[in-house]
Amino acid sequence: MTAPNETINGNTATEEVKPPVIKTKDFVAKDYSEDEFKKYIELYEKTFNVIKENEIAKGKVVAISGNDVLIDIGFKSDGRVSIDEFPDPDNIKIGDELEIFVEKIEDREGQLVLSRKRADIIRNWEKITAAKENDTVIQGKCVRRIKGGFVVDLGGINAFLPGSQIDTKPIRDYDVFVNKMMDFKILKINHPNENIIVSHKVLIEESMSEQREKLLQTLEQGQILDAAVKAITDFGVFVDLGGVDGLIHITDLSWGRINHPSDVVDLDQPIQVKVLEYDKEKKRVTLGLKQLQPHPWENIEEKLKIGDKVNGKVVSITDYGAFIEIEKGIEGLIHISEMSWTQHITNPTQVVTMGQVIEAVVLSLDKNDKKLSLGIKQLTPNPWQSLLDRFPVNSQHKGKVCNITNFGVFVELEEGVDGLIHISDLSWTKKIFNIEDFVTLGQEIDVTILGIDVENQRIALGHKQLTENPWDKLAEQYKVGTEAQGKVIKSIEKGIIIELPVSIDGFVPASQLSVSQVKNFAELFKPGMELGAEVIEFDKDSKKIVLSALEYLKDKDENEVNEYVSRFGLKKFTLADVIDRTKSSAEVKEDIDFKIDDVITAPEKKEEPAQQ
Repeated sequence: MTAPNETINGNTATEEVKPPVIKTKDFVAKDYSEDEFKKYIELYEKTFNVIKENEIAKGKVVAISGNDVLIDIGFKSDGRVSIDEFPDPDNIKIGDELEIFVEKIEDREGQLVLSRKRADIIRNWEKITAAKENDTVIQGKCVRRIKGGFVVDLGGINAFLPGSQIDTKPIRDYDVFVNKMMDFKILKINHPNENIIVSHKVLIEESMSEQREKLLQTLEQGQILDAAVKAITDFGVFVDLGGVDGLIHITDLSWGRINHPSDVVDLDQPIQVKVLEYDKEKKRVTLGLKQLQPHPWENIEEKLKIGDKVNGKVVSITDYGAFIEIEKGIEGLIHISEMSWTQHITNPTQVVTMGQVIEAVVLSLDKNDKKLSLGIKQLTPNPWQSLLDRFPVNSQHKGKVCNITNFGVFVELEEGVDGLIHISDLSWTKKIFNIEDFVTLGQEIDVTILGIDVENQRIALGHKQLTENPWDKLAEQYKVGTEAQGKVIKSIEKGIIIELPVSIDGFVPASQLSVSQVKNFAELFKPGMELGAEVIEFDKDSKKIVLSALEYLKDKDENEVNEYVSRFGLKKFTLADVIDRTKSSAEVKEDIDFKIDDVITAPEKKEEPAQQ
C-alpha cells in the first residue's frame, strides 16, 4: 500500500513507497522452512524499484492498447500513458526503454499515473539550462510569427526569437523561417515565468568574427572589396563586406545626379566598392561606388568644345537658370540671360521644365572648376543686330508698359523687345514719388529711342524728350525775387515740396516757413494747402527752384502775416519778426545744399539690370 501523504505548512510531502512487507508468522508453508521462506521473500522484494512521485523513472513499453501505452517502471502495477504524449507515436514498439515522469503513485482508482510529455519537458529544461550555462548550441523550430519575432519550439518548450536576433542582415521575408529548424543560443532564461529568449544572429556573428577581425586588420584606403547591399536609405547604402558593415553615401554612388540610392543598386545585389576612409577607433568604413569609374570630366576637352551643340535633360531649375545633364556627371548651366535674345525672362520655367530634353550650345568650359556654361538663345540669330535698323536713335515710337519698377518703366516696343524709361526721363518738371501715379501697366505711351546697347542688350527710352526742355524758359519766369502761389505736395525731412504754376515743383526749406524752428511742419503743412512764396534760388542745371515763405511775407501787411500763422497753426510771430529774420538771413546767407532728386527720386546715373 502507498504511505499516506503528510501535510507540512500547507504543502503535501510524498513519502518513499517501498515494496509490501509479508509477515512470516501469518504464512503457513508445507514445502519451505521458515529460513527458506525469508530468503525467497527478500528475493521477491528486490524485484520492485524504489518509486517517488514527481520524479523521472526508467520504464519499458509492455503493451499498446488503443490510445494507451502501458509502461512498466518496476512497480507492482503498470502505468498508462496516452499515445498523444509521444513525439513519434508511429514508431513506438513493445520493449522500448524510455524515461517517464511519475505524477501519482495511486490516483483515486488506485492507478499509477505517468507522463511521457512531462518527462520530456523536464529533460528539455535541463538541456536548455545546460546550453545557457555552457554557452552551447541548441536546435529548435520556428513554429509561428508573432509581434516582434517568432515562437520557437525547443522540444516542447516555447522560446521567443526577436526579429533583430534572426540574422545580421535585415530580414526581407519573415515567412521563409516558419517551420524551419535552426540552431540557437540561449540569451536569457526566466525560470519563474518560464520565459526563454534565443538568438540565431550570435551564431552568425561568431562564425564571422574571425573573418571580420582579419578584414579589419587589412582594411586600408583605396582598397577594392566585394560587398553585398544590406540596406538602402535616403542618404546612402549600407553594404556587408563580410562581417563588417560599410556606408556608401548617396554622393558616392554615381558621378551623375540621382534622386534616390535605389536608382543605382538593389537589395542583396553583389557589388564592388572602394574604401574611401577607415576610422580604426570607431571601426567605421566609408565606401565609394562611383570611384571605380573614371571621372566624366577627365577627358572633357575630347568630348566637348566651345560652340558645340549638345542635348541634355533638365535636372534642376533655380531662380537664376537651369542645370542640364549632358551625361552622367557632366552638367551645364543655362543662365537665365542665355535663354532668349529679346524676351524678358523672370523665371526659367517660362522656357524649360524639369525632365525636358533640350538642345543647347556650349558657351564656356572650365575643366579645373568643372563648370560648363550653355545657352539656348544662340540656336537662333541674334535679333539685336537688326534693332538699330528698326529703332534708330531719336526715332519716336509707341509702346505698351509691361513692367513698373522703383527705378523706371519697361515698355514693350514689339513682341519680345522692350526698353527702359528711367524715372528721371519721365518728366522735365515733376518730381515723381510713385511711378504708378504717372503710368499704369498695359498703358500705351509715346517714347523716343535714347540709345541701344547691342552687347548688353539694353534699350534706353525717354518720354520727357518728346517735349521741349522748359528749364530755359523757366529761368526767366522764376528768377530770384519772383513771387508765386504754390500747393503743398509732400513734406520731406528738410522742408516741403510745392507745385508751382506750369506744373513745376519747388522746394521750401523748413527754415523758410517760420521765424522760429518748426519741428512738426509735416503735420502743419498738409498736401493740398496753398501758400505764397518767393524764389530765393534757381538752378537750371540741377533743375532746382528754392522758395521762401518768410521773404514773401516781409513785404505784406500784419493781417496777411496773422492769416498765414493762423492757417498753418504756427507759433505766433509778427511782421516785425519776419523783417528781422529775413535781415539776419541776408547778412548770414543760408547755405541750402540740397537736391530734390537726392531725396525723392533715384540718382541721375541710370544703372539698372540687363534687359532681355
